[in-house]
Amino acid sequence: MAILPFLHRVAPKTLPFRPGSSRALLFLLLRRPLSDAADDPPFSPKPPGRAPRPRRSKARKEPPGSSRGGDPEPPAGPDLPFDFRYSYSETSAAVEPIGFREPPRFSPFGPGRIDRTWTGTSAPAREAPDPEKAAGERERVLGAPLSEEEVAELVERYRHSDCNRQINLGKGGVTHNMLDDIHNHWKKAEAVRIKCLGVPTLDMDNVCFHLEDKSGGKIIYRNINILLLYRGRHYDPKQRPVIPLMLWKPYPPIYPKLVKNVAEGLTFEETKEMRNRGLNSPPLTKLTRNGVYVNVVEKVREAFKTEEVVRLDCKHVGTSDCKLIGVKLRLRMQTLLFRGRDLVPSIPILFKDEQIILWRGKRDTESTSTSHIMSVLHPCRIWYLPFLYYLRTSRSSSGGGREIPNQPPLHILP
Repeated sequence: MAILPFLHRVAPKTLPFRPGSSRALLFLLLRRPLSDAADDPPFSPKPPGRAPRPRRSKARKEPPGSSRGGDPEPPAGPDLPFDFRYSYSETSAAVEPIGFREPPRFSPFGPGRIDRTWTGTSAPAREAPDPEKAAGERERVLGAPLSEEEVAELVERYRHSDCNRQINLGKGGVTHNMLDDIHNHWKKAEAVRIKCLGVPTLDMDNVCFHLEDKSGGKIIYRNINILLLYRGRHYDPKQRPVIPLMLWKPYPPIYPKLVKNVAEGLTFEETKEMRNRGLNSPPLTKLTRNGVYVNVVEKVREAFKTEEVVRLDCKHVGTSDCKLIGVKLRLRMQTLLFRGRDLVPSIPILFKDEQIILWRGKRDTESTSTSHIMSVLHPCRIWYLPFLYYLRTSRSSSGGGREIPNQPPLHILP
């Protein structure tokens, strides 16, 4: 096949290099720099007449327990008249643990931040608190009782679910850092809404007692698990107490076993029979995680009128919360027993497969005596005597608002 003539490529013709030609002059001009190195620095020159700014050295942050001179600053001296604990409503100072899961020398407040010594469960105050002085200061801050119109206005403002002045109270109960959150809300609000969920709702009276006792406020509204905590007429945010924060949650110590191999007043065979009967019985109620358990105690009391063993289904609660519920139920029933409303000790005899088996105990006269009551109390009792004193005195204390219904006379044991 013949190649067409117009498809032939024509090789480009290069112009010959002549020293005097314009092409040679352009080549030399491109190779030569436009200016000398002294006149053309790599960066643009600074404008004349302006001195360079000296560099500021970053200030070194000193640790909270030290000063610039090298001597450590004195630790903060909090003025709260009670021992510091992680949880005030779910722990007890009257119970000594049998072991620790971490060395007690590791304080959750951090090294050198407070002038108290951490014992593994609490940081006791260096001086014994004066109850009369604390009560007088609390009455001074609260001021005159609120009128019904003032209470209604505060309740209407803070009781709704869309209130931005809310604190959630979980299974830890009234914790130490929660006190700081309450005072932070009190800077710009007269009251704070507290929503309680989980294990502490088994005994709302205990929660109310510790909230008022540790914060110095007054509960003006209570509806199931919703509380309104009033700060007082003469509350000054600039004079709020110093509350050092816990930097981490301490590991809970090890306490004695709650469930014994043989229940008090029964033989081994009788205890085994009671446990099997409880596991085969229908559940009294089914509990959910982070639920509201305010009516569980009343259901157990009503069931013990006809049944000897009661089973609670805690399948969706969790193992840890299941045991806490068993402890709180026993303590709550013991409180009702002390107040003369009931003669049912409610002894937990088994925790298995997230099921709680409760035995109502013997109903003879010997079992309801004072010595027997004190013997069946578990070491984890936490608040019954201070709480009973609170129930007696809180009804007659100053402060308006929606009052908690009066209870029968208390029978405090000697």
